[in-house]
Amino acid sequence: MLAEALDGLALRPDGTYVDVTFGGGGHSRAILKRLGAEGRLFAFDQDEDAARRVESGEWRAENGFMDYAEGGSFTFIGENFRHMKAFLRLHGVRQVDGVLADLGVSSHQFDTAERGFSTRLDGELDMRMDRKGDVTARDLVNSMEEDDLARLLKMYGELPNARQMARAIVSARGQKSIDTTMELRAAVSRHLPRAASSRGGSLENKYLAMLFQALRIEVNGELEALKEMLRQSAEVLVAGGRLVVISYHSLEDRLVKNFMRSGNFEGVVEKDFYGNPLSPMRQLRKCSASEAEVAENNRARSAMLRVGVRV
Repeated sequence: MLAEALDGLALRPDGTYVDVTFGGGGHSRAILKRLGAEGRLFAFDQDEDAARRVESGEWRAENGFMDYAEGGSFTFIGENFRHMKAFLRLHGVRQVDGVLADLGVSSHQFDTAERGFSTRLDGELDMRMDRKGDVTARDLVNSMEEDDLARLLKMYGELPNARQMARAIVSARGQKSIDTTMELRAAVSRHLPRAASSRGGSLENKYLAMLFQALRIEVNGELEALKEMLRQSAEVLVAGGRLVVISYHSLEDRLVKNFMRSGNFEGVVEKDFYGNPLSPMRQLRKCSASEAEVAENNRARSAMLRVGVRV
């Protein structure tokens, strides 16, 4: 949804923008191509692989942006986006013209087996986006009480059979610790439906994705980080500045939708004495991926893009 994201940002050549989810650098590359000599882009990513590619010069060389290394128009910050406001201030920036967030797991993370994000590849059950973090998915599945694990799978994975999944995991780890993605898959295999999904694909893969999603959200504290980033976006955006967020599941999208509508995460619009809404944001539009994009990138089938403006 690159074109839609760039359109939503309403880029100005001399503007200051933030890509809070650098990932493989695709969005940053496209933004930089539209910025002039006075434009600035700050990119955040807590993943050390992303930092390595930028700091080594590999990403800039690949994309023909070696001139930005001296010009200072591009600044990479190897931190979680929940620290956006603080690190922008460290760089002397208090207000920006646009913030872009492409949430979830990057293609590189999915395709690297040892990161543990993929339901298809066998690797260590890790799931940390920041590998300096203390807790891994392996720690969760091998230590959580059944009730707590069931609650986690229901809350963050929205699994209909969360209790059965949790019980199966606890039973399997009683025989041997669950250390890899394929061992986790095997532990819950008899609770995976074999029928086809009404939206295409298999329910088996859908349930596995929901299981992995729940563990990943907990390991990385994703929803709390998202809330902090959204609050800070409203604080750093200039009046008329744009917030563009691409989310991949209902938990993320609900937070984004409510925040753009009301300025809070409950979706309750507060009003002043005269009945005027007090929300700092207003949603301009939303869209999902086109059929052509889904055909090219299956991950985009669940993507929802929302564009908000700072009022």
